[in-house]
Amino acid sequence: MGFSSISVILLGSTVGLIFRIFIQNNFKRSIGFDIQNTSIVNFLSSFFLGILVALNFINNEILMLFYSGFLGCFSTFSSFIYQLFILFKNRKFLRLFFHYIEVIIFSFLFFYLGYFFIKLF
Repeated sequence: MGFSSISVILLGSTVGLIFRIFIQNNFKRSIGFDIQNTSIVNFLSSFFLGILVALNFINNEILMLFYSGFLGCFSTFSSFIYQLFILFKNRKFLRLFFHYIEVIIFSFLFFYLGYFFIKLF
């Protein structure tokens, strides 16, 4: 992997991280209902992934920029697992189950929505 590839991944990851922090700090107040901020980020990253898969990029630098860089730092799988662990630790098993199902189902739906949106046009 050359310097240009590392630079592209670094650029994408920086933008992804800034976007994630912005959403986690500001978005919940804007929409006004109770949903975890990390869930919002996961839904958006699934939507973006659906778009990228539908676009079917061949250029490796674009793939590294968006897949490895942007989505790698934007998505919050570790935060999702941590939230599940906290619910498990606090013995909130029913809430844990529904949170898990919510994120998995909605993430898939948002992925498909992004994919379908691009294929529609």
